Amino acid sequence: MATPYSGNAAPLAPSAPDQAAIPVIRKIRLSDLHDALRLGWEDFKAVPSHAAILCVIYPILGLVLARTVLGYSVLPLLFPLAAGFALLGPFAALGLYELSRRRELGQQASAWDALDVLRSPSFGAMLGLGTLLLALFVTWVATAQAIYVAAFGYEAAAGIPDFARRVLTTSQGWWLIIAGCSVGFLFAVVALCVSVVSFPLMLDRQAGAGDAMVTSLRAVAQNPLPMAVWGLIVAALLVAGSLPAFLGLTIVIPLLGHATWHLYRKVIAPDPNPRPLPPRPQRERRSAADFPSALFPWRRKNDT
Repeated sequence: MATPYSGNAAPLAPSAPDQAAIPVIRKIRLSDLHDALRLGWEDFKAVPSHAAILCVIYPILGLVLARTVLGYSVLPLLFPLAAGFALLGPFAALGLYELSRRRELGQQASAWDALDVLRSPSFGAMLGLGTLLLALFVTWVATAQAIYVAAFGYEAAAGIPDFARRVLTTSQGWWLIIAGCSVGFLFAVVALCVSVVSFPLMLDRQAGAGDAMVTSLRAVAQNPLPMAVWGLIVAALLVAGSLPAFLGLTIVIPLLGHATWHLYRKVIAPDPNPRPLPPRPQRERRSAADFPSALFPWRRKNDT
């Protein structure tokens, strides 16, 4: 019986399993974005305290950055630093993806379970892509600083009122707004394209960083409108969460993290031949009396 791999293509038959493992991209609609957000909210309600604890670093970091900015007279960097959450968010939400994955499987989901992502076989790949996003964030902040210097020079603003007057009532300020938002938009597009489904894919299928980024680019290319709307939703929620002294991010970050996992499930078709995941070692429960020795497991082994 003839097969698609007959004739000269016969030697390629052994690679069929690899081809079958290539993630299949599905077309999604705007309603799927709503479903992803709804499911993400359900996950957040199921483990609200744990999700808030995982993300409390964001408002704290925001307040520290704001104080540092005011103290060192680099107020123009406050907005770029806040906007940078959109670039680093996909990597910082790794624990949230794990919580959603576990709830999807009907397993226990707690703060400790979120740390299981550290034992994922693909955590090295996640760390590599996270480093790339960090480099993108640093480049964005440096670029934003260069744009401000090009508009106003190196003279620092006297304070928030003086900075607001410069930006909102001068031609240089309007140029700064237009140029800064345009360049920031490009950085955000790059981050969205390479990471919208990358980290969930690496967690779910142990994919490499390169394959995950290629799959993410394919997902954006096949769903340009929904992905563009998703990017606008992320930006709008991050702005809303940043306004009340960054405290809103304790809700926005976990919501987006959980929703991103469900968006991944809608965009990427299930693997028809999933590889069995290696069993993860059972986490030994310890009491507070074990601290800080619990941080050094190799020393416990030597003592025994």
